Amino acid sequence: MDIKTELLHESERKELPSSSGLGFGTHFSDHMFLINYTEGQGWHDPRILPYGKFSLDPAAASLHYGQAIFEGLKAYRGKDGKIRLFRARDNMERLNHSAWRMCMPQVDKEELLEAIKALIRVDKRWVPEARGTSLYVRPFMFAIEAFLGVRPAREYMLSVIMSPVGAYYAEGFNPIKIFVTDKYIRAVPGGVGEAKTAGNYAASLMASKEAKELGFTQVLWLDAAERRYIEEVGTMNIFFLLEDTLVTPALTGSILPGITRDSVLHLARDWGLKVEERRIAIDEVLKKAEGHSLKECFGTGTAAVISPVGLLYYRDKDYAINSGKTGNLAQRLFDEITGVQYGEREDIYGWTEVI
Repeated sequence: MDIKTELLHESERKELPSSSGLGFGTHFSDHMFLINYTEGQGWHDPRILPYGKFSLDPAAASLHYGQAIFEGLKAYRGKDGKIRLFRARDNMERLNHSAWRMCMPQVDKEELLEAIKALIRVDKRWVPEARGTSLYVRPFMFAIEAFLGVRPAREYMLSVIMSPVGAYYAEGFNPIKIFVTDKYIRAVPGGVGEAKTAGNYAASLMASKEAKELGFTQVLWLDAAERRYIEEVGTMNIFFLLEDTLVTPALTGSILPGITRDSVLHLARDWGLKVEERRIAIDEVLKKAEGHSLKECFGTGTAAVISPVGLLYYRDKDYAINSGKTGNLAQRLFDEITGVQYGEREDIYGWTEVI
């Protein structure tokens, strides 16, 4: 890919935020990547430009019919000074799956990954050094053709922007409280729940808003048909340690196939744990919690990596998990995955690559 590059003069570049107060997704690096797609021409005009606003026609199809997808991955700066990406090719694969499901053009995975690396090299000073921080990389694609009519668009734009981030949750790596909803539904089998498309997150906002007003960090979704079987948390996949068995909901088409989820499954099986991917009812989990055989619960995702869950709230009742403390397995998984991401532990799976 021959990328045209227009860089800011050093005097025009932003001041870097302090690593101690990054939060998540509030600061953005100096530059962004753009590439356009036109039916019959394919992808064209790749460029790295100063971070700035887009100009869109008011009739742009994404604004009316929701053709918009995205991905999220991170670049980590290790103690050795090297910058590493974690399972980036899996993110490119998932982006293409989302594009396929939303009737959008797929990308050349290797070319897009090379473009992302080029952007990171341009803005490498934005990769923070403090442990627990990283540079969040957000590729996203949306329809830009100007028309009003329900059909796949013929023109698209793909962009990559980057944001230095700290902990996703205010709690950091401390147990969070989760609200279980049987009132709202996020996705259904046969729908677009397995695609990382904007509408899925819009559908989650009402339940998330109500949960946060009640003092909970996130929402745990149940299935649409019976409102009984556990699916996922708003921003994470979910795991339960039931006695000596690690259980997570099976991928049925309404659950996002998380890359951190897959990493946990690899590690747990290689560590000799009994692992099950299956349907799991909320009643089973809560009964296990009351009988103290629910040993741990934690979420997995790119943003938080591993997020211990200390309490589930369902139908006006609290269910404490592991006395509200971080479990040994969650801690071990967090230490192992982040150790690989920062280049501190051996990467036996070949998950990372140095930029």
